[in-house]
Amino acid sequence: MSVWTEDRIARLKTLWSLGWSAQRIADTLGEDVTRSAVLGKVHRMKLSLGRSPAPPVISPVTAPKGPRRAPGRSGRPAPVRTSARSGVAPEAPAFGLATILSVRRCDCRFPYGEPGAPAFRLCGRPVARGVFCAAHAEIAYQRRPQSAEALMQLAGLA
Repeated sequence: MSVWTEDRIARLKTLWSLGWSAQRIADTLGEDVTRSAVLGKVHRMKLSLGRSPAPPVISPVTAPKGPRRAPGRSGRPAPVRTSARSGVAPEAPAFGLATILSVRRCDCRFPYGEPGAPAFRLCGRPVARGVFCAAHAEIAYQRRPQSAEALMQLAGLA
């Protein structure tokens, strides 16, 4: 006999959608349900991993559609290259789009808020340079002053 009754499955779906951990759900469902059983059931039911409720939207921001590689290569968008010399920084989103659990390798990791806070988010837009989108790369990667005079000013000695 399976440990997964209709009632337990319904409770699993509800608790998973609320963002509960697999261990906490297993503890709630009873002694004969383990963390691994919960994760296996979630996988078989194809429940979403990005299960936490969406953060409040401060302003509607959508990620720009950049050029993509041909299907079958890696499936991730090609990096959007911008010139740091143009002097015009692309517009950054007003609020983070991704969480620490939903950000992918090709997504911008510029932080919004304090790490550990419930509202902490990452940018999540497509990467242009390093681990940042074009707008955040302009902020994070700045050219070093080349002249000795500029270095003295930077050091506070001039």
